[in-house]
Amino acid sequence: MTRMLLKRFGQGILVIVVLQTITFFLVRQLPGNPFLGERKLPQHIMDQLNNLYGLDQSAWVQYLNYWKGIILHGDFGPSLIREGVQVSDIIAQAFPVSLWLGVLGMLIAVLAGIPAGMLAAYWRNRWPDALIMLLAMAGICIPAFVIAPVLGITLGMHIPGLSVAGWDDALCAVLPALTLGLVNAAYIARLTRGGMAEVLSADFIRTARAKGVGAVRILFVHALRSGLLPAVSYLGPAFAALITGSFVVESCFQVPGMGLHFVNATTDRDYFLIQGLVLCYGVLIVAANLAVDIALVALNPRLRSNP
Repeated sequence: MTRMLLKRFGQGILVIVVLQTITFFLVRQLPGNPFLGERKLPQHIMDQLNNLYGLDQSAWVQYLNYWKGIILHGDFGPSLIREGVQVSDIIAQAFPVSLWLGVLGMLIAVLAGIPAGMLAAYWRNRWPDALIMLLAMAGICIPAFVIAPVLGITLGMHIPGLSVAGWDDALCAVLPALTLGLVNAAYIARLTRGGMAEVLSADFIRTARAKGVGAVRILFVHALRSGLLPAVSYLGPAFAALITGSFVVESCFQVPGMGLHFVNATTDRDYFLIQGLVLCYGVLIVAANLAVDIALVALNPRLRSNP
């Protein structure tokens, strides 16, 4: 088990380096310039700005200096658009917002998706299964930018205290978290249904039923651990995506999270901010997948003996 986790950790570090390298060179291929605004700056001003931020050096020199700043000083560089603002400060302000939103969204997804998938698997090929899978397919097919305004109109405008825009109090997180949670609950329900259906058709389940074991004990004691493996595998990347990739929902509800900063940074060609956000996203993906590997080993004892 230890060897497997170390191998996954090493693979994660390699993924982060490759991801950041590709991002570093691709963002510099974006058309335009971060210093080009409505008015074209004189050439000598452009030269001074490029020199100030080290953009007049070769790409490989910039790349090595970027990693040197991160490794030695923990410096992600300055924002090219916001004067005097460091990328690390922007991430420090936006990350708690996205983290809180992601935790709530994932909690809603798990609490709704896993029971729905279990019920669908237990009533497989009957009307509850068909109804739950129909709703799950609708949740997968309907994009978040459609669900968000629908929830805003149906709930936000009729339930006192709920907010359809802004980030002023705790209730502002309800609608965006519900939007994220419903979308992911659909995936979790289908994955749980598939895993549970396979386990419930196994021989040891038939034996348990023949011995008179109750349905609740079969579901929660005999089938749940193995049936959750597909859903658990999905939870790691999904949680990281909820934290950093929910820019559509954050834009709809005007939530000042990391996703909104990523969209603005791409539009403004803020190289250092894009690189910092991508690096943060990569670290979260690796950490989430490592946590999933640990959870899978805990749920499936057979993995503990594998190298």
